[in-house]
Amino acid sequence: MKHILIVVDIQKDFVDGALGTAEAVGIIPAAYRKIEGFEGEIFVTFDTHFENYMQTAEGGKLPVPHCIKGTDGWKLDSSIAKALEGREYTSVEKLTFGSVELPVLIKKSVRNEDFDITLIGLCTDICVVSNALILKANFPEKEIYVDAACCAGVTPESHNAALSTMKMCQINVIA
Repeated sequence: MKHILIVVDIQKDFVDGALGTAEAVGIIPAAYRKIEGFEGEIFVTFDTHFENYMQTAEGGKLPVPHCIKGTDGWKLDSSIAKALEGREYTSVEKLTFGSVELPVLIKKSVRNEDFDITLIGLCTDICVVSNALILKANFPEKEIYVDAACCAGVTPESHNAALSTMKMCQINVIA
């Protein structure tokens, strides 16, 4: 069986930058260990915006420029980058919360092999839940896991609400 790890948007702006939180900073050691000990294929998503962010629909609702491609805030958190150092992984730049490209890339990778998927990252209540639901819709018979200890939401309350939503959609939430 093939194991797939999706590292969702653990970028500087979500950890200790423009939209960082103490909870996001707090999950970094667990996420580091998860990546370091993972045996399988890794995909890393990057929330990706451009200089025109404030003119986008998202910028109109969340007027905080973040993850502008090429800036320090767009880069991976340094500990996460270190955990990935020397490992092969597939980068996935996504222009919105969930990536429709991710299931396509996974299908190409697994071919006919059986597989499961584990997600970690930021923010539980926006990009992690969006990607988890897209993956569950594309792979309804596969086991999909979210490691709650390696995720943080905008607030602890919205983190817990997203975990509940994912459980209701038959995504396995582990801690």
